[in-house]
Amino acid sequence: MGNVALKGIDSDTKAVPRSRAFTARLEEFRLDDTSKTGRDAALPRARGEGRHPSQRILFATPEIADFVKVGGLGDVSSALPRALAAHHDIRILMPAYREVRNSALNIRRVGHLPAHAELPACELGEMTCADGMVIYVLLCPELYERDGGPYGTGPGGYGSGGWEDNDIRFARLSLAAAQIAAGQAGLDWQPQLLHLNDWTCGLAPAYLEWMGRQVPSVFTIHNLAYQGLFDRSRCTALGIPDSAFHIEGVEYYGRLSFMKAGIVYASHVTTVSATYAQEITTPEFGCGLEGLLCCKAQQGRLSGIPNGIDDSWDPRTDAHLVQAFSSNDWRGKRANADYVRHRFGLAPSAGPLFAMVSRMVHQKGVDLVIDAAPSIVQAGGQLVFIGSGERRVEEQLDRLAERYPGAVAAYIGFDEYEARCIYAGSDFLLMPSRFEPCGLSQMYAQRFGSLPIAHRTGGLADTIEDGVTGFLFEGANLASFMLAIQQAFSVYHSTELFYAMRRAAMTGRYHWRQSIAPYTQLYRRICNEAGVEVRQAG
Repeated sequence: MGNVALKGIDSDTKAVPRSRAFTARLEEFRLDDTSKTGRDAALPRARGEGRHPSQRILFATPEIADFVKVGGLGDVSSALPRALAAHHDIRILMPAYREVRNSALNIRRVGHLPAHAELPACELGEMTCADGMVIYVLLCPELYERDGGPYGTGPGGYGSGGWEDNDIRFARLSLAAAQIAAGQAGLDWQPQLLHLNDWTCGLAPAYLEWMGRQVPSVFTIHNLAYQGLFDRSRCTALGIPDSAFHIEGVEYYGRLSFMKAGIVYASHVTTVSATYAQEITTPEFGCGLEGLLCCKAQQGRLSGIPNGIDDSWDPRTDAHLVQAFSSNDWRGKRANADYVRHRFGLAPSAGPLFAMVSRMVHQKGVDLVIDAAPSIVQAGGQLVFIGSGERRVEEQLDRLAERYPGAVAAYIGFDEYEARCIYAGSDFLLMPSRFEPCGLSQMYAQRFGSLPIAHRTGGLADTIEDGVTGFLFEGANLASFMLAIQQAFSVYHSTELFYAMRRAAMTGRYHWRQSIAPYTQLYRRICNEAGVEVRQAG
């Protein structure tokens, strides 16, 4: 695509026209108001504090940010169980990757999981985090203790970079969750419900079905595009009965689908935003599973519960930042911007700083940002990228930075410290994702006063208020994206409006607390349907 010019953007540009509704919505944020940024509710109470847990829940996941993180699932797996822990006896299950074995936490062997078909027997370890969160880990060195990521050697371990035996590795994780739920692990604790995450845990409810065990389960789709597809010949090795390989079972266009197994056999399917829950029932976003998901929705067994962020994302207290700040004192915001420019070789500038913190893959619309970059630079803006992904995209970013020295910087890789400083120092975050189940970056950015510019899809549509806490555009195409960028430049040069939007973004925070009630209601409902006794919290 060619360069689309940003017409009429200069230092004298007036703010874009605003409707009365938008003007009224932003009016409360035009003046400094300490009460708005200081009104955050208290954290959920610690485990068992003042109440009895209502359910025993095993939360199975392939990654957790405490030890290993590829994407948003790692953050969710770290934060959501902790938010729920004040209301439930919830424990985490994950593989004992090398990073887990090398952590400072002591691993105590507490159980044994028997072999099944070609899935090896393994030991079950237990770790207790400083905050009391209990994590069970699968001790199976031949499957999990490897150099590389949790899914493979490539960026994120997806696609051609995935381990060749990922079917065995994650069938073993799924089977472990089922065996623990069935009381076959030798533990003195047995869950009443399984909460399973993405294709890597998709076979767990199926294994329970084939065991004849009726344990209720929630299966959460974080990204339907990654389905865990394998050749049907692998069914025997994984202990999948021939009778399950059909259109109403694990079969997906002649192949075995872990994702489909989770959708078919789980008691309830959730995904990570209300809009994405609707989108995946359509051919455009359903990845060939839209018919099945439509049926689930019609049965009342598909829902969207949004992700959130935790209290570490607070610009007033975050130790990662060069200098703290609030919506009433922007000096720290400027200090972080100065640090980012110096750290990544950008020239001093009075223009806006745009950022992209993302996996560098086609889904995220990186190509649209690359195409928009010349116009952004010409209009006086700067760009900084941080993340890794597809090699082709990484090379394009390197070439872009070479073409615009001092105006564009690309850091291939990921560093939590640098990422947080980029959120804190940037003026705008670019998220032209072609689809986005939920997205966390836009929440992080808003909390740190960086206005997201995003495609109106999935969780982006649910968490960004267009013209108030960020900018949304229709259709993942360059022309629409450029119009939103033009609007952002206009707002940037209207100082009062720009700071009003910043304040609105910083106070309109999405926290994990909002997810506790809908998850608790869902857990209680499916346990009641399964005849599992639920003890009321009190």
